[in-house]
Amino acid sequence: MIRQLGKVFVLDTAHTTYCFRVLETGQLEHLYYGSYIRIGSEQEAEALFEKHAFAPGNSILYDQQHPQYSLEDMRLEISGYGKGDIREPFVEVIHADGSATQDFVYDHARICEGKAPLKTLPSSYEEKGQVDELVITLIDHSYAIELELHYYAFLNYDIISRSAKLINKSEETVRLTRLLSMQLDLETDDWVLSTFNGGWAREMKRYDIPIRIGKHVNASYCGCSSSRANPFVMLSKEQTTEDAGACYGFNLIYSGNHYEVAEVNAYGKTRVVSGINPQSFCFLLEPQDEFEAPEAVMTFSGNGFNGMSQNMHDFVRNCIVRGEWKEKERPVLLNSWEAAYFNFNESKLLRLAKEAKNVGIELFVMDDGWFGERNDDSHSLGDWDIVNAKKLPSGLKGLADKIKGLGLDFGIWVEPEMVNEQSNLYRKHPEWVMRIPGKQHSMGRNQYILDLANPQVADYMTELLTGVFSSADISYVKWDMNRTFSDYYSPYLPPERQGEMAHRYIMGLYRMMKELTERFPKILFEGCAAGGNRFDLGILCYFPQIWASDDTDALYRVNGQTGYSYGYPMNTVSAHVSACPNHQTLRTTPLSTRFAVAAFGALGYECNLCDMKKEELDEIKAQISLYKEWRTTLQTGRFFRGRNGNIHEWTCVSKDQTQAVGMILQELVIPNMQFEQFLPKGLDADKTYNLYNRDLRYNIKEFGDLVNTASPVHIRQDSIMHNILAKFVTMPGEKEAAAVSGSLLMEGGYKLKQGFGATGYNEEVRFFQDFGSRLYFMQETGTINEDMQVSEQKEKEEE
Repeated sequence: MIRQLGKVFVLDTAHTTYCFRVLETGQLEHLYYGSYIRIGSEQEAEALFEKHAFAPGNSILYDQQHPQYSLEDMRLEISGYGKGDIREPFVEVIHADGSATQDFVYDHARICEGKAPLKTLPSSYEEKGQVDELVITLIDHSYAIELELHYYAFLNYDIISRSAKLINKSEETVRLTRLLSMQLDLETDDWVLSTFNGGWAREMKRYDIPIRIGKHVNASYCGCSSSRANPFVMLSKEQTTEDAGACYGFNLIYSGNHYEVAEVNAYGKTRVVSGINPQSFCFLLEPQDEFEAPEAVMTFSGNGFNGMSQNMHDFVRNCIVRGEWKEKERPVLLNSWEAAYFNFNESKLLRLAKEAKNVGIELFVMDDGWFGERNDDSHSLGDWDIVNAKKLPSGLKGLADKIKGLGLDFGIWVEPEMVNEQSNLYRKHPEWVMRIPGKQHSMGRNQYILDLANPQVADYMTELLTGVFSSADISYVKWDMNRTFSDYYSPYLPPERQGEMAHRYIMGLYRMMKELTERFPKILFEGCAAGGNRFDLGILCYFPQIWASDDTDALYRVNGQTGYSYGYPMNTVSAHVSACPNHQTLRTTPLSTRFAVAAFGALGYECNLCDMKKEELDEIKAQISLYKEWRTTLQTGRFFRGRNGNIHEWTCVSKDQTQAVGMILQELVIPNMQFEQFLPKGLDADKTYNLYNRDLRYNIKEFGDLVNTASPVHIRQDSIMHNILAKFVTMPGEKEAAAVSGSLLMEGGYKLKQGFGATGYNEEVRFFQDFGSRLYFMQETGTINEDMQVSEQKEKEEE
């Protein structure tokens, strides 16, 4: 709900309020963003106004008529340089006369119901219409430049989003060198900025930076949102925990170079901004031209990081992800990459697919290597219309039909934004790549980036892929992008417009994605960019899930997926069970742990089932069967983080709170520490739940030489006798079972059976070694009142 109370604007959601006003000088003063507060009138809102009688010393007055105001010491909705505010600016324009002063003041406002999509970029939506829009028009009267600020209040999701549009109403060409999407000024300097950074195979590690003075920048200049710095960031108090305390979440619906800054100025005020990275950005705007900034997403919760995450998760599920797969359950897939890499043929793939069918896989994905002369990463990118006949003599359609005949859906891998020098496409159109003509180009993974800033290139690739996707019965497409930008240059654009290249590339990419997802609405598209190098809300507007990392190691994944969970629902996070030693870390983790971690995302497998032992195949078959039983809860439920350290703790609760799945994972054993407990979250306090764990048994080899403490004859480690015995004798795992209230589980915790402490082992002891994990399942049996009634009835019957 959005209201205008005189010069005050109030944006309310179910549990939050955002408020600002028009100053006497025409700027917009930010007043409040936080938990819901009742503001009934402009007079009542005056309590939130900053009180100024004289400007601070050594500061600039905006004008002589208002000596009390220095913009440097005001909380503002947007700002620019030149009129006293020397903090991080929202907008920068270089005018025809060479000046760079911005003086945007209030002109008018309008409030409307609903939300129109952006013209050039993906944006959020609300199917039920529970969103209002506020458009504030500001004008720089000195130069006839107009700036529209768009605010959207999502009542049901506690989300405020913002975007901006700059319109050149002058008769001169201007250079736009910065237009951000969001600015939030807060009055205190006691905030902690949390960013999520990393690199290839180690995405989304959380870093907490107290911001007391100066600025901290979280940004990407990779040409994509990047694994180095995700555009999702948080702002919280030092005392904020997972379940209590103030927390803001910010994200950007954009897949290119982004920029987030938290800055504290000389007066103790904190400013947070987000938008397109201004580095090397420059858009020429002719008279009447306009530029549209991406949409920024903001949320606030007083219930800690989990509360903020729930807001973001609900919003992404319902207002970002769209189309056929928005609410459809995702299939369990097997990807061929780590099973075969480039070395495969049709018969090898079919053997792998048959094993996949036997264990319960639903979708078989053929990864890189099926086209052109693609036997390594230096050939044939771009030649998507040429199937490698040596590998696939039946062609794409022939293989797809055979896979379908096994009872599996079929998917393929593509990397349509790239081209190898050794390809037909490059030989035909060398002018279609991003490269400075006549200069040496710095390569990545032996490939060039196609110039999607050129509409002809984007259109050609769209039609080429349309031919591929319609040539066979394809149910799934993995869309990859395996390098970052270098030598920023578009041969299509004139020299004076090269500063537009990076953004125009992203617009061309979005145009391709929009067209292809509309032409093929039933295909499940999965985003990928060397893993998580482009995991953002822009991609999720077209693809409902994204490959989170090329690193499938369970220990990395439990940390990486925890990082993603702060801003993204887990059904958007693609996660695979792979072989061990892991191909990225050479670490060995239990198969049960690899499954436990991957099951909380969009589950898949990526291993050579044909080479696995029967015991491993049996375990995978049992895993997939169990996952299908709980898939609805895991894919559509509400995800909560518990502990995160040596012990990791997750809970996923069904929408109606009748079911839940929990996990604990231990990184390293602490000697002689037998105690552990499971503390689920998100349950209904008044419901009674049956809690239980999986029935697991363990290979006696896991116990090493200790087997001789129970064996009547000595067994040498890894001897023939030891190996034969291991085939027939297993050690029992502990069983947990209880029927207890949700309040007991959440507040008191379920106390687990003791961990192994070197003093004995039987079925009452928990075998919980390095990288060990447990899944716990909770099923409602009734409410507390119902249980009391049953108990009372039994007592009467006994009497």
